[in-house]
Amino acid sequence: MTSSRTLIIVTHPDLDNSVVNKRWIDELKKFPERYFVHDLYATYPNGKIDIESEQQLLDQFDKIVFQFPFFWFYCPPLLKQWLDEVLVDGWAFGSKSDYKMSGKKIALAISTGSTKDGYHPTGRYKYTMEHLLAPFELTFDYVRADYRPPFILYGMELEVPTERIDESAQQYLNYLAAF
Repeated sequence: MTSSRTLIIVTHPDLDNSVVNKRWIDELKKFPERYFVHDLYATYPNGKIDIESEQQLLDQFDKIVFQFPFFWFYCPPLLKQWLDEVLVDGWAFGSKSDYKMSGKKIALAISTGSTKDGYHPTGRYKYTMEHLLAPFELTFDYVRADYRPPFILYGMELEVPTERIDESAQQYLNYLAAF
Protein backbone atom coordinates (compact mmCIF):
# COMPACT_ATOMS: atom_id res chain seq x y z
CA MET A 1 0.00 0.00 0.00
CA THR A 2 1.33 3.43 -0.89
CA SER A 3 1.29 6.47 1.33
CA SER A 4 -0.80 9.53 0.54
CA ARG A 5 2.17 11.57 1.74
CA THR A 6 4.79 12.95 -0.64
CA LEU A 7 8.35 11.66 -0.40
CA ILE A 8 10.82 14.55 -0.50
CA ILE A 9 14.33 13.30 -1.32
CA VAL A 10 16.67 16.09 -0.24
CA THR A 11 20.20 16.10 -1.60
CA HIS A 12 22.26 19.03 -0.34
CA PRO A 13 26.00 18.49 0.28
CA ASP A 14 26.14 21.23 2.95
CA LEU A 15 22.67 21.47 4.43
CA ASP A 16 23.92 22.95 7.71
CA ASN A 17 25.03 26.06 5.82
CA SER A 18 22.08 26.16 3.47
CA VAL A 19 19.67 29.03 3.65
CA VAL A 20 16.89 28.07 1.25
CA ASN A 21 16.87 24.27 1.34
CA LYS A 22 17.09 24.22 5.13
CA ARG A 23 14.21 26.70 5.33
CA TRP A 24 12.13 24.56 2.97
CA ILE A 25 12.81 21.46 5.07
CA ASP A 26 11.85 23.28 8.27
CA GLU A 27 8.52 24.14 6.65
CA LEU A 28 7.94 20.60 5.34
CA LYS A 29 8.60 19.09 8.77
CA LYS A 30 5.66 21.06 10.17
CA PHE A 31 3.42 18.72 8.16
CA PRO A 32 4.60 15.14 8.81
CA GLU A 33 1.19 13.85 7.79
CA ARG A 34 1.81 15.26 4.26
CA TYR A 35 5.57 15.01 3.70
CA PHE A 36 8.25 12.46 4.43
CA VAL A 37 11.67 14.13 4.20
CA HIS A 38 14.56 11.82 3.29
CA ASP A 39 18.01 13.50 3.43
CA LEU A 40 20.46 11.51 1.31
CA TYR A 41 23.64 13.13 2.65
CA ALA A 42 22.54 12.56 6.26
CA THR A 43 21.50 8.98 5.51
CA TYR A 44 24.63 8.13 3.51
CA PRO A 45 27.52 10.29 4.80
CA ASN A 46 29.99 7.73 3.45
CA GLY A 47 28.30 7.66 0.02
CA LYS A 48 27.41 3.96 0.23
CA ILE A 49 23.74 3.77 -0.77
CA ASP A 50 21.53 0.95 0.52
CA ILE A 51 19.85 0.22 -2.80
CA GLU A 52 17.25 -2.21 -1.48
CA SER A 53 16.23 0.16 1.30
CA GLU A 54 15.86 3.03 -1.19
CA GLN A 55 13.77 0.91 -3.54
CA GLN A 56 11.53 -0.19 -0.66
CA LEU A 57 11.09 3.46 0.33
CA LEU A 58 10.14 4.43 -3.23
CA ASP A 59 7.60 1.60 -3.32
CA GLN A 60 5.70 3.28 -0.47
CA PHE A 61 4.99 6.57 -2.29
CA ASP A 62 3.12 7.64 -5.41
CA LYS A 63 4.45 11.23 -5.28
CA ILE A 64 8.18 11.93 -5.12
CA VAL A 65 10.02 15.25 -5.20
CA PHE A 66 13.78 15.57 -5.54
CA GLN A 67 14.89 18.73 -3.72
CA PHE A 68 18.41 20.06 -4.30
CA PRO A 69 20.51 23.10 -5.14
CA PHE A 70 21.43 23.34 -8.82
CA PHE A 71 25.03 22.19 -8.75
CA TRP A 72 27.31 22.72 -11.76
CA PHE A 73 24.27 22.82 -14.05
CA TYR A 74 22.96 19.53 -12.69
CA CYS A 75 22.34 17.89 -9.33
CA PRO A 76 24.73 17.21 -6.43
CA PRO A 77 26.91 14.12 -6.98
CA LEU A 78 25.14 11.91 -4.42
CA LEU A 79 21.83 12.34 -6.25
CA LYS A 80 23.43 11.35 -9.57
CA GLN A 81 24.91 8.30 -7.83
CA TRP A 82 21.50 7.53 -6.31
CA LEU A 83 19.81 7.69 -9.73
CA ASP A 84 22.47 5.39 -11.23
CA GLU A 85 22.34 2.83 -8.43
CA VAL A 86 18.65 2.80 -7.43
CA LEU A 87 16.84 3.08 -10.77
CA VAL A 88 18.34 -0.08 -12.21
CA ASP A 89 17.49 -2.52 -14.98
CA GLY A 90 15.13 -5.19 -13.71
CA TRP A 91 13.61 -2.91 -11.08
CA ALA A 92 12.87 0.47 -12.69
CA PHE A 93 13.05 -0.53 -16.36
CA GLY A 94 13.94 -3.32 -18.74
CA SER A 95 12.40 -6.39 -20.35
CA LYS A 96 12.30 -8.26 -17.01
CA SER A 97 11.11 -5.28 -14.98
CA ASP A 98 7.86 -4.52 -13.22
CA TYR A 99 8.60 -0.82 -13.85
CA LYS A 100 8.32 0.02 -10.16
CA MET A 101 8.34 3.78 -10.88
CA SER A 102 5.54 3.54 -13.45
CA GLY A 103 2.84 6.13 -12.91
CA LYS A 104 4.49 7.76 -9.90
CA LYS A 105 4.35 11.55 -9.98
CA ILE A 106 7.89 12.90 -9.99
CA ALA A 107 9.07 16.51 -9.71
CA LEU A 108 12.14 18.55 -8.90
CA ALA A 109 12.42 21.40 -6.39
CA ILE A 110 15.54 23.38 -7.17
CA SER A 111 17.30 26.42 -5.81
CA THR A 112 19.78 28.10 -8.11
CA GLY A 113 22.26 30.91 -7.72
CA SER A 114 21.61 32.73 -10.96
CA THR A 115 18.59 34.78 -11.82
CA LYS A 116 16.05 33.37 -14.28
CA ASP A 117 17.28 35.55 -17.16
CA GLY A 118 20.67 33.81 -16.91
CA TYR A 119 18.99 30.63 -18.16
CA HIS A 120 18.07 31.87 -21.62
CA PRO A 121 19.68 31.50 -25.06
CA THR A 122 20.88 35.10 -24.81
CA GLY A 123 21.67 34.84 -21.08
CA ARG A 124 24.83 34.06 -19.16
CA TYR A 125 24.42 30.26 -19.47
CA LYS A 126 23.00 30.08 -23.04
CA TYR A 127 20.44 27.41 -22.16
CA THR A 128 16.99 27.43 -20.61
CA MET A 129 16.40 25.59 -17.38
CA GLU A 130 14.05 23.27 -19.26
CA HIS A 131 16.93 22.37 -21.58
CA LEU A 132 19.35 21.78 -18.68
CA LEU A 133 16.79 19.63 -16.83
CA ALA A 134 16.03 17.47 -19.90
CA PRO A 135 18.16 14.54 -18.56
CA PHE A 136 15.82 14.31 -15.55
CA GLU A 137 12.74 14.38 -17.75
CA LEU A 138 14.21 11.68 -20.01
CA THR A 139 15.22 9.54 -17.02
CA PHE A 140 11.78 9.66 -15.46
CA ASP A 141 10.04 9.13 -18.81
CA TYR A 142 12.29 6.11 -19.37
CA VAL A 143 11.13 4.49 -16.11
CA ARG A 144 7.53 5.42 -17.02
CA ALA A 145 7.07 7.89 -14.19
CA ASP A 146 4.84 10.95 -14.56
CA TYR A 147 7.36 13.81 -14.66
CA ARG A 148 5.90 17.16 -13.68
CA PRO A 149 7.19 20.72 -14.20
CA PRO A 150 9.78 21.69 -11.58
CA PHE A 151 9.60 24.20 -8.76
CA ILE A 152 12.58 26.55 -9.17
CA LEU A 153 13.79 29.38 -6.97
CA TYR A 154 16.25 31.60 -8.84
CA GLY A 155 18.81 34.16 -7.66
CA MET A 156 20.16 32.62 -4.47
CA GLU A 157 23.76 33.81 -5.03
CA LEU A 158 22.49 37.33 -4.44
CA GLU A 159 21.90 38.86 -1.02
CA VAL A 160 18.41 37.50 -0.44
CA PRO A 161 16.08 39.06 2.12
CA THR A 162 14.61 36.70 4.71
CA GLU A 163 11.13 37.68 3.53
CA ARG A 164 11.88 36.31 0.05
CA ILE A 165 13.10 33.02 1.50
CA ASP A 166 9.99 32.79 3.70
CA GLU A 167 7.84 33.57 0.67
CA SER A 168 9.60 30.84 -1.33
CA ALA A 169 8.83 28.31 1.43
CA GLN A 170 5.13 29.16 1.18
CA GLN A 171 5.28 28.98 -2.63
CA TYR A 172 6.93 25.57 -2.34
CA LEU A 173 4.15 24.34 -0.04
CA ASN A 174 1.55 25.68 -2.51
CA TYR A 175 3.35 23.88 -5.35
CA LEU A 176 3.35 20.62 -3.38
CA ALA A 177 -0.32 20.99 -2.48
CA ALA A 178 -1.16 21.23 -6.20
CA PHE A 179 1.16 18.32 -6.97
